[in-house]
Amino acid sequence: MIITFEYIKIYLDHTLNQVKYYVICIFPFYDMLKGSFVAIVTPMFEEGTIDYESLRKLIDFHCENNSDGIVIVGTSGESPTITFEEHTNLIKETIEYVAKRLPVIAGTGANSTEEAVFLTKSANELGADAALIVAPYYNKPPQEGLYQHFKKINDEVDIPQILYNVPSRTCSDLHNETVLELSKLKNIVGIKDATGDLARIRALIKVIPEDFLFFSGDDATACKFLELGGHGVISVTANIKPREMSSICHLNAIGQFKEAADINEEIKELHEILFVESNPIPVKYLLNKMGLINSGIRLPLIPLNSSHHKLFEKYV
Repeated sequence: MIITFEYIKIYLDHTLNQVKYYVICIFPFYDMLKGSFVAIVTPMFEEGTIDYESLRKLIDFHCENNSDGIVIVGTSGESPTITFEEHTNLIKETIEYVAKRLPVIAGTGANSTEEAVFLTKSANELGADAALIVAPYYNKPPQEGLYQHFKKINDEVDIPQILYNVPSRTCSDLHNETVLELSKLKNIVGIKDATGDLARIRALIKVIPEDFLFFSGDDATACKFLELGGHGVISVTANIKPREMSSICHLNAIGQFKEAADINEEIKELHEILFVESNPIPVKYLLNKMGLINSGIRLPLIPLNSSHHKLFEKYV
């Protein structure tokens, strides 16, 4: 599906000096799976139950503030501690409430191939636009095992699938050669790379099919990633600064690299402090202080240590 954007005003609300810019851009071939996709958190009440009303509030916030899409039940959504029933219900509730205002990508990865197939089938049946599938964690499969894992999901579920490589969390690294082979499969349309290693992305872009999508999963290096030819971000920072992250994507897409870098410089500190503790601890703390969600988070994650609170004061 191709969406044409003509003469779209992107409003940029600059935190530092509250200067408003209006950027008029033409995007003749900007398709639905490009741009800034927020790795949305799963709002919870203090005792840990899911707060669907706050989720709807977050969805409206992103629809109104230029996010290009939503990723539900990814790492930022606390997928490791979400039950199967909650997982599918979060996808269902998100798709129904978004009501096609934005594309929705569902996180459906697991370290069990059969579980990943089940979750991906569920996302497809519920109407997700794509699935984000993390490399299996903890069991550390070899490259051929990773290939067979993703191939089985590809073969069994007819939905666009985005590989997710985040070895710092999974201890499982999808090598470029494996990604290249997977890119030849029908349903595998892209990769979210959270390694922060721009050299490997630069090398992969040179050899992979042109229609293969590259998403940055590392906000600190995302702007440069996009300049190198990336198509979008799946972003933690976008939870807080959706307009800025969307503008960085759009400006890079039309070659306005300096303008994109200038915006990125203004939120550079945020990229860093949102990872002073394990994600999504800091981002949920800040969203709570912004009045967008309640304070709940599930064990083994705990609320942000008070020693870090001062870092976030100016963003509230």
